[in-house]
Amino acid sequence: MGDLLDLAVKAHGGLGRWNDFNAIKVAASITGAIWFVKGKGDVLKNVVVTAETRNERVTLDFPGQNKRAIFQPDRVVIEKLDGTLIEARDNPEKSFEGQQRETPWDDIQVAYFAGEALWTYLNTPFLYTHEGFMTEEIAPLELETETWRRLKITFPDTVKSHTREQISCFGSNGLLRRHDYTVDILGGATGLNYAFDFRNIDGIVVPTKRRIYAYEGDYRPVKEPLLVAIDMGEITLT
Repeated sequence: MGDLLDLAVKAHGGLGRWNDFNAIKVAASITGAIWFVKGKGDVLKNVVVTAETRNERVTLDFPGQNKRAIFQPDRVVIEKLDGTLIEARDNPEKSFEGQQRETPWDDIQVAYFAGEALWTYLNTPFLYTHEGFMTEEIAPLELETETWRRLKITFPDTVKSHTREQISCFGSNGLLRRHDYTVDILGGATGLNYAFDFRNIDGIVVPTKRRIYAYEGDYRPVKEPLLVAIDMGEITLT
């Protein structure tokens, strides 16, 4: 483990403590312009997200709707709470091929996009210690009040995420400040994912708010529109 990754993992609670858990469960409100562009408005405004820590699997529960979505890289299932199948799709990533910016999404596409995104977000930075991930510290960002150290992460082919190469920015204390990437299934759309309002949950330090904007040029944020807002309420580790 490199120096920066080691600093980040320790700042967020340490790998030993993280390995005590199998999943992180979050009550969340996930809003923003992207859902309206895709014709899904406030579809994730009230959800409970359960992301496993060892396997790439995310469950989205929709309180009061008798519905849950289960994301895995090669299959998305939407079912009733008693397990009755509503719909399912194998190789769901393929359904995004040929889409344009304003091509509407169906419910399975929403679940796939949310699943691959939230699994990465909720497992960061511990995810980067998994077998097959490659990390490299690159030039820092010099801000007016702080220097952010940057870690370039190359994801293995076996993991579905926004794209293979991503960058995580960490403050001097090792906590995540921002996550930079492009999104393959959105035609390479850009994302600056700001993380803040940290909370200690059973020894693991979690950012409970995220705000995601597009960027242009050398990671210059485009402040309008706000693409995605993630606000977390109750969080449990199991």
